[in-house]
Amino acid sequence: MDNRMQISDEIATVRRGGGAAAPGRGAKAKYVIVGAGIHGLVTAWKLADRGEDVLVVDKTAVGAGASGIACGVVRNNYFQPAMRELMAHSVSVWESDPEAFSFHPVGYMQVAPEVMAADVAQIYAEQQAIGYPSTLIEGERDCAAYMRGIFDDWQARNTTVILHEKRGGYANNMASLRGLAAKAEAAGARIVTGVTVTGLVRDSGPGGAVTAVETDQGMIRCEQLVIAVGPWVRDFWHMLDLPETITVLGRDGITYDRPMWTYWSLQEGTLKVDPGLLLDNHRQMPPVVHVDTDAPLYDDRDGSLVTDQLWGIYYKPDWGFGGVQGGAMPYIVDRPVDEVAVDPYGTASPDFVVGPEFARLWTSGLAHCHKLRGDRLLHPGQLPRIRHLLRERLRYRGLQPRLQDDRRRRLGGRRTARPAAGAPGTIPLRPLRRGAAPSGEPLPVPLELTAS
Repeated sequence: MDNRMQISDEIATVRRGGGAAAPGRGAKAKYVIVGAGIHGLVTAWKLADRGEDVLVVDKTAVGAGASGIACGVVRNNYFQPAMRELMAHSVSVWESDPEAFSFHPVGYMQVAPEVMAADVAQIYAEQQAIGYPSTLIEGERDCAAYMRGIFDDWQARNTTVILHEKRGGYANNMASLRGLAAKAEAAGARIVTGVTVTGLVRDSGPGGAVTAVETDQGMIRCEQLVIAVGPWVRDFWHMLDLPETITVLGRDGITYDRPMWTYWSLQEGTLKVDPGLLLDNHRQMPPVVHVDTDAPLYDDRDGSLVTDQLWGIYYKPDWGFGGVQGGAMPYIVDRPVDEVAVDPYGTASPDFVVGPEFARLWTSGLAHCHKLRGDRLLHPGQLPRIRHLLRERLRYRGLQPRLQDDRRRRLGGRRTARPAAGAPGTIPLRPLRRGAAPSGEPLPVPLELTAS
């Protein structure tokens, strides 16, 4: 609060007749960071720790965007080799103060079918090359035995490779952000919320460097601007008059003009049961589990076919969310980027809602992987009852879309509006619009803190 008053006072001293502050006067900082999510806060912390003058502004609050509703998975499981060392460093930051970051170092497991085996083995080899501890298990029989050593009710089919990262795990979203904000402020950074950026002032020299940030409370001068606004980056891109397309070299050697930004909407939710449902054989926290398989998925309630294409889910018991939390793969928001309404965001959004399709796939996927009975706190036939509650009483909201062009890069620039049905990592889900979701109380719908 003191910081906010200080900034407001600095701006107020140079207002002219109630108008905007005059350029070159008012609030100032060497580094202005826009966005108080995980990227903005950790940048502020590290810069302030070096003695830099840092000001963070956010139009709403700390964690008001994607970071604040994230499921919080921390992993080093990425297809791009260039990401490997960067993510290993990121994991080490989480490990540096688990209590402050509300980090749970339970590890992360990727369980996959034969069609993904080569890619998983490549990730493992690259992890070993940088000394990142992980275990690779190959062969369907050995994979089943390994998983039953963790969950004795494991029964997933058509999984022939497992990559078990011994580091990583998950962090509780808002608790971790509060920890980051505290570290940033302790290092000397100022964090001011309730300040909306309305424009950017640029000099007339080559490159047009940003020299000040215009806000609804006046102007803030700066030497360096860090934009860490997640899905709102599209709007800042427009403020900077940057190109709407980017040229990408495809695997076929042909260049393609692609949209600079593509929105994806993540589908996640919380199954409101005792999180102890999915503790391991020793009643301890298991790794975060991500399962992909091409085994046909059947509805555990009525036996009908959910999908015969490759499908995937991820999940973890999470006392922070109060249940078993997880999700499935995101889908591309198939509309022009400027027509995607980013506000209101997250659970306040009326547009991006996941409903019965997601509930059916995710809970049937859990039943495919686990018998979920007896010592796992459920009796035979209880999962369908839980799914009935999920369908009839609980409301799942999908995330307001986030910007994520990683999958397009992996496609090598090929022209495609959305992943083809049955492509690795895709599931046959569609967004529901206003009024299409089951009635009932809303549930938090989180987003991973790391890019997928």
